[in-house]
Amino acid sequence: MTPRQRLEQVDWPALEQHLDDQGHAVIPGLLDAGECTGLAALYAETDRFRSRVVMARHGFGRGEYQYFAYPLPTLVDTLRQNLYPHLVPTANRWQARLGRQRRFPVEHRAYLAQCHDGGQCRPTPLLLRYRPGDYNCLHQDLYGENWFPLQVAVLLSAPGEQFEGGEFVLTEQRPRRQSRAMVPPLRQGDALVFAVNQRPVAGQRGDYRVTLRHGVSELRRGERYTLGLIFHDAA
Repeated sequence: MTPRQRLEQVDWPALEQHLDDQGHAVIPGLLDAGECTGLAALYAETDRFRSRVVMARHGFGRGEYQYFAYPLPTLVDTLRQNLYPHLVPTANRWQARLGRQRRFPVEHRAYLAQCHDGGQCRPTPLLLRYRPGDYNCLHQDLYGENWFPLQVAVLLSAPGEQFEGGEFVLTEQRPRRQSRAMVPPLRQGDALVFAVNQRPVAGQRGDYRVTLRHGVSELRRGERYTLGLIFHDAA
């Protein structure tokens, strides 16, 4: 079964409901072990990437990541193109609830054209690599004025076998409340869909905004690779 076929089997109404309730949702087994291994192996092929970031140099944490160059590897492009249409209904609904004017087209290529017209032309899909002692500080992946409200991280390494520690961490900053931390359990090949910046939450006086950030806790053993799929391009 291909990743595209697996996406067709997802219970999208249930996933949308979980996104509304929690700001994140898991697609179990989006990639198989062979696909994960193949993507992680691309990290050594430096000609596939437009830039490399060593996190410690910028105060982002420890570890490193590389942004793919265009054209994207076939599997990365397939995932980006086929995930996006399923996420547009939630994205547009959130935009309306938050009082934002921008609406997103159904096809990803049409959305990318909007990004490029606005000067956001650099591809944002990336591979992240963590080794013992590495971690990623809480952050958001915005990259410009035109940003899509949801993104996806696919865990390419097997927890407990290839690494220990390195949990994916989400935090929610709620108005007049302390922040909430969430650690979604992930297996190799699972895809985590989560809010890029803010999501609406229903309150007694209507919807209010909750701000999310994400990061990775310290890796204790092994090596951990992640594919990041961001649907807007960078300025």
